[in-house]
Amino acid sequence: GRSSSERQTNEGAPYQEWAAKKVIESFNKRAIDDPTSRCLPPGVPRVFSVGLFPIQFSHTADQVVILYEYLNVFRVIPMGTQHPEDLEPSYLGDSVGHWEGNTLVIDVTGLNDSTWVDRAGNFHSDKLHVVERYTKTSNDVMQYEATITDPDTFTRPWKISMPLYRRQEKDAEVLEYDCGAYLLKQEWNKPGSRLFEQK
Repeated sequence: GRSSSERQTNEGAPYQEWAAKKVIESFNKRAIDDPTSRCLPPGVPRVFSVGLFPIQFSHTADQVVILYEYLNVFRVIPMGTQHPEDLEPSYLGDSVGHWEGNTLVIDVTGLNDSTWVDRAGNFHSDKLHVVERYTKTSNDVMQYEATITDPDTFTRPWKISMPLYRRQEKDAEVLEYDCGAYLLKQEWNKPGSRLFEQK
């Protein structure tokens, strides 16, 4: 499995004027409004930067599968094909991949507007298009880069990048993650909540 790093290169989202005002509001209310705080999938590219949860890559000649421990989400990425024309927007969108030398390139579209790019409140529209590049730089490190384009929200494409590190534990594996139980516990212990009052 691999783990993401908080050391992330981010050139800053080039928001359109209307969106720059809205992102400040999102940032100020991030503890409440962050979609992941309600157990919603983090979306692409954020799924790689939500913490140190294991990530597992598997591949054949025809597809790449990425398993994420965080929220137990996964992506099945067909290789050398095109996106379908009738995409229903979703949290992780539709991904297709190909190889450029030793770099895996994944084109992601069909994303809904219910996720944030990061935990700082950087939002997007359903026109978000992400091109991910995964390049192995050593036996234990893979460089991740995402080019983010959204003509309804940003003035131009922009990039983020970060190293992904191989987990060193011999028994590292993707485990079950139960976000619903966590939310229930939070509600159970919050004074004034319906569940707290029933205790």
